[in-house]
Parts: sequence; structure tokens; C-alpha cells
Amino acid sequence: MPRQLALDLPTKTALGREDFFVAPANAMAVAAVEGWREWPQRKLLLAGPPGAGKTHLAHVWAGEAGAAVISAARLRRADVAALVKDSPRLAVEDGEAVAGNREAEAALFHLHNLILAEGGHLLLTAAVPPAEWGLTLPDLASRLQGTPLARLEAPDDALLSAVLLKLFADRQLAVDPGLIGYLLPRMERSFDAARRLVEALDREALARRRPITRNLAAAVLDKPDRGHR
Repeated sequence: MPRQLALDLPTKTALGREDFFVAPANAMAVAAVEGWREWPQRKLLLAGPPGAGKTHLAHVWAGEAGAAVISAARLRRADVAALVKDSPRLAVEDGEAVAGNREAEAALFHLHNLILAEGGHLLLTAAVPPAEWGLTLPDLASRLQGTPLARLEAPDDALLSAVLLKLFADRQLAVDPGLIGYLLPRMERSFDAARRLVEALDREALARRRPITRNLAAAVLDKPDRGHR
């Protein structure tokens, strides 16, 4: 049941496989992740823009493979050997965060080698391929550039519609399907913009104590930095 607009309840993001909408823009990446038992060298790098579904797919894979998920930013202070011992299957999110930090790059290099030596599996996510990270450790750059790459492409209308509906559902908000058709041609064509727009619509509806309608959406889209073109 949709929440009362007067209540500002926390968002619960649905991360199950059934919540991930497959479309031409992401079908190949989804197939690559789901085929993890056949990964060359037992590793895969998943690249795509912010909000494209990398975290969602990483958690889907973790659930299916019995893997753990860690952010690359945490690796610099992590006990890498203990991580691999606890879970030889790991998803490391936002891999580009290690770039430029010698300790973090060395930790990811060590993690990569340990996992593969133990016969485990490694899933890395990033916004861009490793060649664009700005890595300073040549051995790590070589290992990652040799990792199979799956890309999440920019969304088409069907995928962006599904993402908007999911973002509203995550916030327990029911909206008229016609609103989605109104938003699509007026917003920036990115997953991150969709997230920002739904956040802004939710915030404005709460402030006005009104449902999310086309008129409210028009007012939000007229404000700067709300995910519109």
C-alpha cells in the first residue's frame, strides 16, 4: 500500500533478480553475469554509467554464487587474506576508486591474485573500463585490462520506463503510468538522472502534501539540477 505523503519513510531498494528489468541495453551484460560458472579466468568486469544497475547485478550474482560484496574504497584498510579466506567469491564495487592510491591498488592486486589462486570468482564493477581508471601499478593495470568486460549501455525507453517504475516502487509510491510517458521525453537520458528525478518528485510531494501528478512533475522539471534536459 502506498505510504501517506506526510511520512518520510526510508527507501528500501529491491535488489532481487526478479526486480531487474532486462532490455536490449543490458541483456548481454545480464547474460554474462548469469553465466558466471563459465567466466574465462573466473573473473568479469561490469562497466556502466551511474545507476545503470551494477550494484543490483552484483548483489544478484552474490546471492546466486554465495559471494560477498565489498566496495573498492574499503580495500586499502582491509585484511585481504582474511576476505578471501572467508569468501573466495567476491564482488568489488566501484573499482576505479582504487586508482591513484598505491595501497588500495596493491590491495586489489593482491585480492585478484589470491582469489584466482584459490579457484574463486571475482566480479568487479566500475563506471568505465580499467584503461580509463588512471592506475599507477602496472601489474594491476595489466591484470584488469585482461579481464573480460561486460557493458551496461545507455537505456532505451522501455528500460528507462522500467527503472522509473522501480524507483517509485522502492519508495512505496504509486503513480499513474501516464506520468512515466510524460517524464521520458523531458528528462536526461540516464539512470542517475532518473534516480535524482524520482528523489526530487518524492521530496516535493512530501513538502506539498500532494500526490505526484503531471503538474507537480512539471514544477520539479522546471527547477535546476532535477534530472531534466
